Amino acid sequence: MRVMKYRGQAFRGGYHDFMIRTGGLQIFPRLVSKEHLTQNNPVTVLSSGNAEIDALLGGGIETGSSTLVLGPAGCGKSLLVFQFAAAAMRRGEKAALFVFDEELGLLFRRTRAMGIDLEGFHNEGKLIVEQVDAAELSPGEFAHRVRQCVEDHGVRTVLIDSLNGYQSAMPEEQSLILHMHELLQFLNRRSIATFVTVAQHGLFGDMKTPIDVTFLADTVILLRFFEAEGRVRRAISVVKKRTGSHEDTIRELTISGHGLMLGPPLKQFHGVLRGVPISSREAMSSERDQEA
Repeated sequence: MRVMKYRGQAFRGGYHDFMIRTGGLQIFPRLVSKEHLTQNNPVTVLSSGNAEIDALLGGGIETGSSTLVLGPAGCGKSLLVFQFAAAAMRRGEKAALFVFDEELGLLFRRTRAMGIDLEGFHNEGKLIVEQVDAAELSPGEFAHRVRQCVEDHGVRTVLIDSLNGYQSAMPEEQSLILHMHELLQFLNRRSIATFVTVAQHGLFGDMKTPIDVTFLADTVILLRFFEAEGRVRRAISVVKKRTGSHEDTIRELTISGHGLMLGPPLKQFHGVLRGVPISSREAMSSERDQEA
């Protein structure tokens, strides 16, 4: 829907999503983040509940910031953002989880086996969980639901898992970027901690991202699979953080029944982010051969 002219009356331009439902139309006016300016709230550093992850992030994630987690399927993106949500709920805060890619029963069983009881938090009223069908939900309605969670239910942490599913509801890539920009700006101005996951195409080597929204996020965390010593292993690194300092190391990431664990920096390898690294000794030998 679009209002082209309204004589003698201000109106909101652009396109607005609407649904035809029993009883009439339900219209979702386009979200404009600048209309939701609030007073400067004190910035708080939020812990993940995992000292190793916090150290990698320079102490944690700040309120009023957005975090993008990139990586191939199965590398631990969802579990990483659930770690922050669980820590927030243990502090007594509320969180909202919008799931695009996974059935809720399977999600609850999987996270419970890794030490995070999302179903328990949901039953206690600390977690709002919505399983989203991208084919049935317009971007405007999705933004409306997120806004309701923040304004009506006092949610302080928002998780979108994943942006790939959200993209399925968008007719064009540029529209997705505009919608995400306004939504993230709105959440930032309300001092909400927002976490978004994006699944990249492929497992090893050069990863392809379906849409580049890294410039919208305040923090970007990169996860990778890599092969070494006959095993498939995981690596984690922070490649961007606008709101403070962070480690520039690449660490090994391990997933177990106790959750996520980080190893020491992978100094013995070169090319971990490419997926097939070589040892530092081999790299130095190769450089010497080239110089000779």
